[in-house]
Amino acid sequence: MVSRKSYLEGLSLVLREAWSRPKYRAVLILVALVSLAAAIATGLAVSHAQAAATADQASPYYMSVVGKAIGAGLAVGLAGIGGGYAVAVAGASAISAVAEKREIFGTAFLFVVLGEGIAIYGLLVAIIVVFVLPTA
Repeated sequence: MVSRKSYLEGLSLVLREAWSRPKYRAVLILVALVSLAAAIATGLAVSHAQAAATADQASPYYMSVVGKAIGAGLAVGLAGIGGGYAVAVAGASAISAVAEKREIFGTAFLFVVLGEGIAIYGLLVAIIVVFVLPTA
């Protein structure tokens, strides 16, 4: 079993390497900004619903809005974490496999893309939760 310290050392190494390259630095900043915007939007929705629920304690409408906001945030967040982990594992394996045998690039690329699909499914579920599911 790998210790937490080795995970943090690996993460630190990856972040330092990515930060030293301008293209990767831009991607890191973009991902951080999108994550921050999603967190702020979810927090605003939850705080708005809670403020409205305090004004009208008996209404189930506002608590269902809070539930939808939390559910959408969890769908995007957990799917993003799962997709990132899948791409990390598949990408590392794909790079190793392509380095040994160039002709399997298409197959390796396909497996990396399948990992990205997990995050897209999470986003679709969040959109369905927010816009399609009825509120009480």
